[in-house]
Amino acid sequence: MEENAFPRAEQWRSGTMGRVTYVVSVDTRLPAGAAELDALQREGVIFLLRKGLDAIDAVEGPDDVEIEIFDSILAAHPGGVLLKLFVDAPALEVAEDAMREVVGEVLEQSELLSEWQITKCEVELHPEFAQQSLDAADGPDVPPADPVVRAAQHAEARAEATAVRLPDEEAEAMRATVRAMAPRLTAFGLDSFGWCEDGDESGVDRENAELAAGALVYAIDLLVDQLFHDVQTLSEAKKSVEECDGLLWYLDDLPAQFAAQYTVLFARRFLVTAVSLTGRLTRDDFVQLGCVAEQFLLNFLLREAGVVLDGYGLLNDGVAAAWEAFADEVLEEADCELWYETAGDDEDDEGSGARASEFGSSDVDRWFTPFDARCFVHPYAADETGERESGT
Repeated sequence: MEENAFPRAEQWRSGTMGRVTYVVSVDTRLPAGAAELDALQREGVIFLLRKGLDAIDAVEGPDDVEIEIFDSILAAHPGGVLLKLFVDAPALEVAEDAMREVVGEVLEQSELLSEWQITKCEVELHPEFAQQSLDAADGPDVPPADPVVRAAQHAEARAEATAVRLPDEEAEAMRATVRAMAPRLTAFGLDSFGWCEDGDESGVDRENAELAAGALVYAIDLLVDQLFHDVQTLSEAKKSVEECDGLLWYLDDLPAQFAAQYTVLFARRFLVTAVSLTGRLTRDDFVQLGCVAEQFLLNFLLREAGVVLDGYGLLNDGVAAAWEAFADEVLEEADCELWYETAGDDEDDEGSGARASEFGSSDVDRWFTPFDARCFVHPYAADETGERESGT
């Protein structure tokens, strides 16, 4: 998990309670008789499970002992999803029972997964983690207090010993599929991903550049389909993102301080902008990103591409470097993170006010205003007359 949200963990961080790191394997399966998952559905299920796990702040075990899930790996296959949950717990049985309950709750709370079944929930005591915990208890090598730091220290051993792998033939088939899609990103050549035809060793090799470019094309379907889902969810709820309790794929990942402005009309404009942007990426007339909304969308597309490759074990440092080169060229000096930073700043903070002013109005309508005369924004999205109604 990317964030740590376990506020009461201080009581056992010292290691004196005999906590040990367990790897809990949970196998979830489709309902009997259900059709196998295709590639797009697998990505969707991974998203739903990840969203559910991230929403869990803490797990309470017996005697009010808090159990920490400090990392997780999810891998989808045609018949279901295998989860590897990395847990700090006082006992093996506690870890197993808690993770069975957690995954069961996540499945139950999702309408689309409510009929799925847990067919296996087994605890693996990772020998290296266990020995470190035993050696460190009451000694100078006690694990760091910060679980994020502790998780980082375990990363290398965790990757080697417990990484979830799909069958090699499936991963290689996906590699070939994604690389074959690279030429469809006609707006950009492989040089935009750091590849140098003259064989410069300091650049990105051709395979990783093709994986990076092809994954962006592959992710277009995911991005657009899931934005359609967001529009439908808001339309049915007749509420803004701030008030909507339904599952949203992207709109609730936009800066939270503007959530009341993410209405059905905003969602439609955002979707149309996504279609326009991804269409231009696959043509040779791309000039530059046209507006703030496109900056957010490109970041979402890059994130989705990363999820695609990571799920098949194809994400590596070379691909990451290729995307970094691409982002440097296309996003230029755009920094969407500053939009998020202003969400938690005090109104009296002069620095935060200056950062907010760099992006202009806090009215999200401005996100669809073209940067300059060269920029293209779809007429539906760019309409600033305010005459459209935001109804269903």
